[in-house]
Amino acid sequence: MNPSATRVEVAIVGAGFAGLGMAIALRRAGRENFVVLERAASLGGTWRDNTYPGVACDVPSHLYGFATHPNPDWSGTYARGAEIHAYLEGVAAAEGLGDRLRLRSPMHRAEWDADRGVWRLAVGLPGSADREASEGVAIVEADVLVLACGRLTEPAIPRTPGLEQFPGPVFHSARWDHSAPLAGARVGVVGTGASAVQIVPALARTASHVTLLQRSAPWIVPRGGGAYSDADRARFVADPTALETLRADLYAEGEARFASRSGDSAAAAEAEAVARTHLARQVTDPVLRAALTPDYAFGCKRVLLSDDFYPAVASDAVTLVPAALAAVDGSTLVAADGTRHDVDALVLATGFASSRQPYAELVRGEGDQTLAEHWSAGMTSFGSTVVAGFPNLFVLNGPNASLGHSSSVLMIEEQAAYVCRVLGYRGRGVLRVDPAAESAYTDEIGRAAASTRWMTGGCRNWYVDERSGRLTLLWPGTVDAFRARLARADGSEFLPTPDREPALEGSSA
Repeated sequence: MNPSATRVEVAIVGAGFAGLGMAIALRRAGRENFVVLERAASLGGTWRDNTYPGVACDVPSHLYGFATHPNPDWSGTYARGAEIHAYLEGVAAAEGLGDRLRLRSPMHRAEWDADRGVWRLAVGLPGSADREASEGVAIVEADVLVLACGRLTEPAIPRTPGLEQFPGPVFHSARWDHSAPLAGARVGVVGTGASAVQIVPALARTASHVTLLQRSAPWIVPRGGGAYSDADRARFVADPTALETLRADLYAEGEARFASRSGDSAAAAEAEAVARTHLARQVTDPVLRAALTPDYAFGCKRVLLSDDFYPAVASDAVTLVPAALAAVDGSTLVAADGTRHDVDALVLATGFASSRQPYAELVRGEGDQTLAEHWSAGMTSFGSTVVAGFPNLFVLNGPNASLGHSSSVLMIEEQAAYVCRVLGYRGRGVLRVDPAAESAYTDEIGRAAASTRWMTGGCRNWYVDERSGRLTLLWPGTVDAFRARLARADGSEFLPTPDREPALEGSSA
């Protein structure tokens, strides 16, 4: 071992929900020799980065948290972004992770050392601006590497002619510039996804005017919900079983919602009717209503929740442009329909690099292959967690581990439990995924996804990798089904090694 290197059993990269969830699971499994590496100055992931006006979760708050850390103090049905960030900080404090958490410590590269059977990570030191200077890099050696880097971390910036010459403030929704003088300004917003439907109503209250460019209309259903009273929160504190019951009810509601999101004809028709009624009630102008009506099947893209987006767009404070941004000419936005719109500031609510994870370029496995190269035709795995050619590596919230109907935290908890179980196999050798097991799992995902609206609904969504046309982000089933699938993995997904007994005959991995 390099005498200057830090040696741990498990290195976790990322301190958002996935990284903290992994740390919690390791501790409960009695594994204390781990470190959590975080590139930013604080933990929190998505909920640290997204601070735009109106930011909130669209999953019920009492389902959007760790089962081991129920929070009786959520302010309402849907938690605000700052609340979720504070919750994660509270979880880290309650778990005593301070000495395991390294902030301002980005992973510059991770390489598998086959001779010694360890991962070698080059990690930036706090205060070092030079990625390559040896004095600015520390070495961490780990028996096991867990990538918990998130899937919505790197903003997707459109390559629009003239964008770089825009004279006013221009920024992505996940990099909100709170110093930008937006009050009383003409603000352009590009995109109508989950962030935009929260941003636009907030901007409409303070900007002189908002111009919204829409490439495709989203399906939107009522958000509902409301604030929890002091009495509600006191009851949750006094009676923990009340919280358990509420979480169980919310879980069941989410599982039932899978049918409408995945394409069950009757369930989808019922949910679509709700969305159409919602639109009709809130937008009376038939021309505007037509422009806000999606031209693809319900569920093909992420279904959004909002009670104030449509009223904002229907007001005099917002102009909807039902066309993509084609060019920027000085301070003028040129839409694909040829219309021109003068603005003082520009917000890019244009999503993230989701199907091509940026961290994949930094990780080299056996044969010096990068994870990006292995995923050149789209992400693949076994169990949505382990990858052939990358020994002792686990990916949380990566390939086919997201949900279109419920809380992603539920998937993280299942993956973390699988990791802890599999780590028990390490005494019998290095964990190398059988390529045949990965291929079979990929085919299994393909068969399950084939008839879903994500594949057949007539839209372009961020769940499908355009290079292969495969569904690579979403798990095409319920949380119950994912839990059952991982439970069937008995170790035969890994190749036998000379110091490890082969899996039992007839295993069903």
